[in-house]
Amino acid sequence: MKKYSFVLVAGLLLVAVPAMAMPADFSLPPRAAEVAPNIFSLGSAIDPASGKRVEGLAIIHPKKAAAKPDQAGGGAQTKNRCYAVLAKGAAWKTTEAWLVNPANSRGLDESFVVSNLIADVAEWENAAGNSNIFDDGSATATALSADNSAPDGLNEVYFSAIDGEGTIAVTIVWGIFSGPVGQRELVEWDMVFDQTDFDWASDGRAGAMDFENIAQHELGHAFGLGHPGDGCSEETMYRFADYGEIKKRDLNTGDIAGINQLY
Repeated sequence: MKKYSFVLVAGLLLVAVPAMAMPADFSLPPRAAEVAPNIFSLGSAIDPASGKRVEGLAIIHPKKAAAKPDQAGGGAQTKNRCYAVLAKGAAWKTTEAWLVNPANSRGLDESFVVSNLIADVAEWENAAGNSNIFDDGSATATALSADNSAPDGLNEVYFSAIDGEGTIAVTIVWGIFSGPVGQRELVEWDMVFDQTDFDWASDGRAGAMDFENIAQHELGHAFGLGHPGDGCSEETMYRFADYGEIKKRDLNTGDIAGINQLY
């Protein structure tokens, strides 16, 4: 399991983030087709790193006004499997670095955004038996863009406007999701958090989306997980979220079973 240097990240932020670059707004392309609730196919393209033909999936994380409160008891996740994968065998076979531009218009501390993402990645990897799935993450002031037409070889995280009412965040995953299971793999991920329609917080306060709560869910998609059934509302990968919700911060039994099914 790799070790992360928070000192290095903090130093990088001091140098790299003083100027806010304008992020690219995100919208689904006209050709996007919903293939499962909140999951859209972006079609196929050539992966620049491998030369392989890959498919893009955009996974939408919507707000649900009647989301189950944090203290509510579970139950369905034991009877039902309570995890889903984007495709059997579609997992990371190489470790890749990732970039985050933590600049945002909602006053969320930028160093917190970086350190929390690093910690969330580590939590997923620890749940997978200390697997080294992703390489190191680093901050940048460069304007990033989620790739909805073809992969560009970068794994990118940033705040921007997302077209579509009620969409908290979106994660795009490029990979091979069909054909022989042994040949399936993931090759790229991008992640966008909506800063236009939602306020963000680090403390789970009412009226704001808790960053860790949402980021933990989005990273599950980047690792290859989908949404479990709607009866599995206690899982991090449950497809809805609400203001002030924090229960997705900690992985539940279905989430852990799912990541171990892939890695």
